[in-house]
Amino acid sequence: MSTELLARLRKVVSADRLLTDPQALAAYSHDDAEWADFVPPLAVVRAASTEEVAAVVLIAASTGVRIVPRGAGTGLSGGANAVADSVVLTLELMTEILEINPDERYVRVQAGILNDSLRRAVAVQGLWYPPDPASYKISTIGGNIATNAGGLCCVKYGVTRDYVLGLKVVLADGAVVDLGRRTAKGVAGYDLTALLVGSEGTLGIVTEATLKLLPLAGRENRAVAGYFADLVDAGNAVAAVSRAGIIPAALELVDRTCLQAVDDWQQLGLSQEGGVLLLASVDEPGTRGEELTEELHAIFTAAGATKAERSLSAEHAEELFLARRLAYPALERLGPVLTEDVCVPRTAVPEMLRRIEDTARRFNTKIANIAHAGDGNLHPLIIAPVDDDGAKSRAKDAFDQIVADALELGGTTTGEHGVGLLKLPGMLAEFSPRVIALHRSVKAALDPQGVLNPGKAFPA
Repeated sequence: MSTELLARLRKVVSADRLLTDPQALAAYSHDDAEWADFVPPLAVVRAASTEEVAAVVLIAASTGVRIVPRGAGTGLSGGANAVADSVVLTLELMTEILEINPDERYVRVQAGILNDSLRRAVAVQGLWYPPDPASYKISTIGGNIATNAGGLCCVKYGVTRDYVLGLKVVLADGAVVDLGRRTAKGVAGYDLTALLVGSEGTLGIVTEATLKLLPLAGRENRAVAGYFADLVDAGNAVAAVSRAGIIPAALELVDRTCLQAVDDWQQLGLSQEGGVLLLASVDEPGTRGEELTEELHAIFTAAGATKAERSLSAEHAEELFLARRLAYPALERLGPVLTEDVCVPRTAVPEMLRRIEDTARRFNTKIANIAHAGDGNLHPLIIAPVDDDGAKSRAKDAFDQIVADALELGGTTTGEHGVGLLKLPGMLAEFSPRVIALHRSVKAALDPQGVLNPGKAFPA
């Protein structure tokens, strides 16, 4: 079958974009969730157009081979991991901006464009694309759509689904369809566009997207940084911000382990200020922005901040958030990291943080915490030093306990990273058998042969 498959693929894809050497197969076998299972694919196709994607899917469907779609491979749940008898289909070469419409405030792009490249391109036109996952400089729009990515600004501006107007999608039988619209409103038919967002490539492969934009002007960047003795105090401050009715542009938490890792790497001296850093940003202009900044400063202080400071300029505000941007790569220097992605009600953040601390002690595991605290999306980072033989097993136990605690507190197993492979047990625990059956029915309707990213996003 492999010989027939490769012969047919060579007819639709140029030789330089059909990869079969062991080194390439290994490189494209998995995303950044190396803890999830994977096997080398039969081949890797670097598609250059929607037509090529459709041709490759049609070949796969007719030869019994599965397709694993892939963007930049920055995922953290194993959603892009290769499975047995699969072809990895990467859209990383499809990076064109097809249209920017300043009057209607939308942009049309290919799925392989990087989030940051899109943001910079529309900024020239005075426009802004808000979703900003921490990986915005290296993750693709197609990948963001596949996982319904959020980011620092989502507490106020929403997640990827809120900005997707339309999609061009290759279906499991190779057909190409256009979903959605370009108008500001539209309710004709089922919302198939929203269905595809967050489906992790299991229902169709997104090759182009039409995305809503906002005006770039009229925003000012202010920030408040508060240092707290422990996670529970910082969590109480998060709850106080929610009770006050304030919706900051971002509300981020970085704990001592993260701060120390950033200091060891960049020598910023942050860990000397306190055990937990809570960062809030405000983008309202003028007097209102100043008032909100003062109110947040007062809330942090009243909640027990050992130190709180306001930004002196937009540049200073960016500097205050630097620790949040650097936290994950700094922690990766300590050893393999198993990244959690639970989301709980905002009022449950203090209790969830307390339980994470208990879990770290119970399983003798180092757990660092960064969080989109303003919407309850927590990212405990479980570190497994390579010189500790039992660390990986304990980390997995801690991972499962954190998911169980989040569900018990009324939360969800994943806030933005997707289910992929790592969160399949959590999804089984979160949803009733009837709801799981509904997922399977949708999959069966759109992909009856199980061609597209099988085994991901929901239990098979």
